[in-house]
Amino acid sequence: MRTWLRRIGMALGLLLVVAIALGVWKRDEITRLLAVNSLFAEDRIVSNFSSMNTMFNSVTLRGGDPQPFEPGPAARFPDGYAQWLEDRQVTAIVVLGNGALMHEDYRLGTRQDDLRIGWSVSKSALSMLLGTLVEDGTIPDLDAPVTQYAPALDGSAYDGATIRQVLRMSSGVAFNEDYLDFWSDINRMGRVLALGGSMDGFAAGQSARAGLPGEAWRYVSIDTHVLGMVIRGATGRSIADLMEERLFRPLGLERDPYYVTDGRGVAFVLGGLNMTTRDFARLGQLVLQEGVWRGREIVGADWLAESTSASAPGGVGYGYQWWIPPNAEPGEVYARGIYGQFVWIDRARGVIIAINSADRGFRDTGVLEENIAMMRAIARLNAQPRQE
Repeated sequence: MRTWLRRIGMALGLLLVVAIALGVWKRDEITRLLAVNSLFAEDRIVSNFSSMNTMFNSVTLRGGDPQPFEPGPAARFPDGYAQWLEDRQVTAIVVLGNGALMHEDYRLGTRQDDLRIGWSVSKSALSMLLGTLVEDGTIPDLDAPVTQYAPALDGSAYDGATIRQVLRMSSGVAFNEDYLDFWSDINRMGRVLALGGSMDGFAAGQSARAGLPGEAWRYVSIDTHVLGMVIRGATGRSIADLMEERLFRPLGLERDPYYVTDGRGVAFVLGGLNMTTRDFARLGQLVLQEGVWRGREIVGADWLAESTSASAPGGVGYGYQWWIPPNAEPGEVYARGIYGQFVWIDRARGVIIAINSADRGFRDTGVLEENIAMMRAIARLNAQPRQE
């Protein structure tokens, strides 16, 4: 009996040692996994959204020499604005008029210089980068198959899809985006990111199709990662290097931004760009100015016009990773991320509105429509004389 108990004791001791060793060895991965599980918790979401680099792998990008905005006239706001800020848990809002700073407000304990997660606003930023590569001939044909530049996708659900189809979210790939479903594709992807896995491997592992490429629009976040694979394959460079060289340093951001990355150091391009709210507004201003910044063309006007036009199959208000609102007036386009991240661009009125939020009710019925109505009302109240 004593020998048997001794053996059990030794076995339990060995298991304890192994568990402790694994805990030390995988400490970072376990910490990130716990962070994913509590990322959107009511008591943490605001601070989490301003400190993603404390929970996940990340890479910092150089933002160039800061070029602050000139002050503009004070912005006006519609009735119900204060209640909307409260209801939608807005953490930061910046309003520009003709490139001048008309208003900024930082709420719920956030600060002006916080680097905030943009979520899917990141997709629109990547579209701008891709445009520079199309225009200089690095990627000359949007109708080329994505596998031409990302051969790791051979045999996956992306085999046969073109760059343009993926840009328009019409890849045909089946992908469950339900954040409330633990086993959804989007949440499985989040666990890959947290555990230091490979996003390229996750994309190449997609095998299910919902239809033929180009047949219908379906919002598939991993499509944007595939665009990143195409860009990296065409250039042999990282997204972080290209972004800072082609967009961020020329713009002169107010703080160096960063990307959340996977365990291989690959930027989480579909949702991992973290910037100040002023700098998100700066991206919108670049679109409003048809890609020209301080006399220098950064992104071509033709690309921006094409990418911000509704061209997705089925008449959906979606372009090349940009949203076009229902009943859009000329010049209206916006970038959108989960939990209430927006860059609203009203080119006709010269107004940019950048918003960061921690809105746990962002998917409730009518909330998106309410947000669009509020941004439109702000833009209309603050319309600027056109500058020739």
